[in-house]
Amino acid sequence: MHLSFNNQDGIKLGIFLLTENFHDDAHNTILNDIETACYAEELGFDEVWFGEHHFNSFSVIPNPSLMMANLAAKTKSIRIGTAAFLTPFYNTTRLAEEIATLDNLSNGRINAGFAKGGFALDLEYFNKNSDTLRDELYANVKDIEQKLYKDEQFQPKPLQEKIPTFIATFATKETIAFAAHNGYGLMFSQGTTLDACEEAQESYKNIAGFYPQTVLMRVFAVADTKEEAKEIALPATDHFVKSMRAVKAKGAQPKFNKANYNELLAQRYAFFDAKTFMEAAIVGSVDDCIEHILNIKRRIKNLHLTLKVASSESNTTTGMLKIFSQKIKPKI
Repeated sequence: MHLSFNNQDGIKLGIFLLTENFHDDAHNTILNDIETACYAEELGFDEVWFGEHHFNSFSVIPNPSLMMANLAAKTKSIRIGTAAFLTPFYNTTRLAEEIATLDNLSNGRINAGFAKGGFALDLEYFNKNSDTLRDELYANVKDIEQKLYKDEQFQPKPLQEKIPTFIATFATKETIAFAAHNGYGLMFSQGTTLDACEEAQESYKNIAGFYPQTVLMRVFAVADTKEEAKEIALPATDHFVKSMRAVKAKGAQPKFNKANYNELLAQRYAFFDAKTFMEAAIVGSVDDCIEHILNIKRRIKNLHLTLKVASSESNTTTGMLKIFSQKIKPKI
């Protein structure tokens, strides 16, 4: 079944939350992300997306379903999604039950994103082989769909006739084909280029006959000037990258230290292609951000633009979201 959204203006606006524990206080970090999501609803954002990371003292979000349930109880209109469930690490019956229950708790506001995962500690603790993750992703998503919509023994059923479903991909042809054959949307990470997104959308259309709903994540920071925005965004973003590298290598999690910026910058260049990463980020003045977003909107169809605010302070994050809502959103 083809995903259906009221998306007449060609864009849905969302935020991406990873409960980034900059100040070594997991409790308040988790609560702050819920508050940020509630504030996003007040500002008129369409969607909020929660990530999933395990064995990670920086991105403390091992169970997105619990975050979604808490947020569902505190909000009325904003759609609540995962970016994404690391599907090979779940029992599909239990995950399908969680998704269906969440859809009922939220009065039909759930978006379901699925990914394969693959960090070293995840593989060790969940007893998985990296070579089989992609095939397990495909099989598990289909099994979840079967349980949600066709298995009469499965209860409760989702409130939505069809929960919008997205497959996370680095624009790999195999995953795009899987999504296209099944009518799922696509989900692209922060560093995916617009060229790669456009090519993926065209490949999808060649198979499915229509363009996919597309979640595109982008690092976001706005200030009076591009230089000021970069000064805020880069240390936080670089620390995120360094933390993800540590998890990938099974290393100790680094502590956030803004003064240690040059070392963090070098780590980022080693992990991402610097040119590609900085071209992708929406960082600058209000006018800079508007220009960048309008270019994305021109090129990507059925766009769900999802902002990951690059800041180590929660008040700065909410301040940037307010600026976006008041000064950027009306222009795009």
